[in-house]
Amino acid sequence: MQYELRTQVIEPQRKTFTHLVKRYGDRPASRYEEGTIDIQAKENFHYRPLWDPEHELYDATLSGFRLTDPYSFTDPRQFYYAPYVASRAAMAEAMASTLDYLDSRDLLSRLPQEWSALVGELLVPLRHYESGAQMVLCDVARFGFGTTITQCAAYSAFDRIGNAQSLSRLGIAIGGGTAELLGDAKNRWVEDEALQGLRRFVEELFLDKDWGRALVRLDVTDRLVYALFHTHLDDAAIESGAGSYSLVAQHFATWFTDQRKWVDALYKAWAADPETGATNAALLASTTLEALDAALVAVRPVALRADELVGSGAVGAVEATADALREAATAAATAAATAAPAV
Repeated sequence: MQYELRTQVIEPQRKTFTHLVKRYGDRPASRYEEGTIDIQAKENFHYRPLWDPEHELYDATLSGFRLTDPYSFTDPRQFYYAPYVASRAAMAEAMASTLDYLDSRDLLSRLPQEWSALVGELLVPLRHYESGAQMVLCDVARFGFGTTITQCAAYSAFDRIGNAQSLSRLGIAIGGGTAELLGDAKNRWVEDEALQGLRRFVEELFLDKDWGRALVRLDVTDRLVYALFHTHLDDAAIESGAGSYSLVAQHFATWFTDQRKWVDALYKAWAADPETGATNAALLASTTLEALDAALVAVRPVALRADELVGSGAVGAVEATADALREAATAAATAAATAAPAV
């Protein structure tokens, strides 16, 4: 008896969900599209929130930043749960490997005294800055409109807790395996004069009811903080023989580069919207300029203290970063005003 093997192709009854077919046509959808696109709750709400009866539970009007189609923005990284977790697991493992190496070689204890003081006084207390950023991004994830936006915000909120944990691990490592430095860092965050402006700025973000505005204000502050600690001071540490600081800073710089991908893409989507683009661009520019002035006041004392400790020109670096952001925002505001229709 002979047998003949044949390949039989069974066509699926449908290639994807109906709402994706309406948007993209009858083609197979990616996992990102199936788990993200057009799943924002929009109707069948039973009540309005008692604490805000003027709005629905999920309301597109909770921010001055609007997209005609919320899904005109998509995450350029195409993160849904599985690739996000895999990516962050790799980041966490890389950070853990760096800390293990520093510990095995006893490199943290060999930091120059002034750099060890900077880490204890300024860097480790930023775990509370990261925790505050997480709360802001949770607010964006709850009140934002459009799953592509809220999903990015939720993942970013998890990232900020991861950053806080990494700083905590650094503090424990420097403290010889004890949490003594973490308690000291909390006291510094609450009491040290150099950190009070930054602390106040972050806590005031909790009160901003416009999730888009809060996101922009946090992003402006992030740019100053990360440029100071993980770019400028990274370079200064290498030149000063504090290579251990640089090994840690690279991980935060890598994360921030990834963070900027979705934030910049959202800004572009806001400005490119066919109906609300001009309004969004003008609001983005004005919010950035307003936030920049306040953020610079908050971060400058931190940079001044860094200069007192390691003499690295930190204040000048922060002001240079702020000048570059201000120039870009001013140019964007001018462009938005030129593009606005005459009334």
